Amino acid sequence: MKLSAVIITFNEESNIGRCIDSLIPVVDEIIIVDSYSTDKTTEIIKSKELTFFQLTWPGYSEAKNYGNSKTTGDFILSIDADEELSPMLQQSILDLKKGNSQHDDAYFINRITNYCGKWIHHCGWYPEYKIRIFKKEGIHWTGTVHEELNLDKKKNIQKLKGDLYHYSYPTIESHLKKTLLYTKLTAEGRYRSGKNYNLVWHGVFKPITIFFKKFILQRGFLDGYYGFLISVITSFSHFLRYAHFRSMKKRI
Repeated sequence: MKLSAVIITFNEESNIGRCIDSLIPVVDEIIIVDSYSTDKTTEIIKSKELTFFQLTWPGYSEAKNYGNSKTTGDFILSIDADEELSPMLQQSILDLKKGNSQHDDAYFINRITNYCGKWIHHCGWYPEYKIRIFKKEGIHWTGTVHEELNLDKKKNIQKLKGDLYHYSYPTIESHLKKTLLYTKLTAEGRYRSGKNYNLVWHGVFKPITIFFKKFILQRGFLDGYYGFLISVITSFSHFLRYAHFRSMKKRI
């Protein structure tokens, strides 16, 4: 197995070095697609003696597919700049590469998120299995906001041991900022697809239902204050989708 890692970046100076360092011991090449970062992201990449491709931001799926097209390995490890391979996951990948048996089509990796310095084990955030290692041939990313692999459900998919560390929310403000961006993109995508929102369900009852699910059913209360914050912000994000959708309809 020749394993190529693909990372897309834009202003990731606080994350990219940690991500690269976790990859170097286990992958055969690292392909980075940068969307013209204005911070020190590219300087850090160069300091690691790596090259990168620059591309005007085309969207998540398009950027990842572009990176995939530049790889030379038969398998791809897709990783975000704010993620890091844990030591156990590194060893699992090394064991996978050393194995002499036929490899599966794809592999699930369990991701755990660090929220303001605390690892979140509930709220529906953990365990969170993502397909991150897959055969290059015939597989590509689709979707605009939450991209997905066009992977045939009949493919053989196995789970690897170890966690993928996710440093997505260093501050509460960063969570709010991402929420504002993603809710707008989601509402726009729903509007373009001809789907609809209604006030009673999407504006009132769904946010309440989401909070109850996150904080009570998925035991967010066990994550303490941050579990409560995550539940509230996630709930509010569903209301924001409705608000953005309604705003778009009024402009037409």
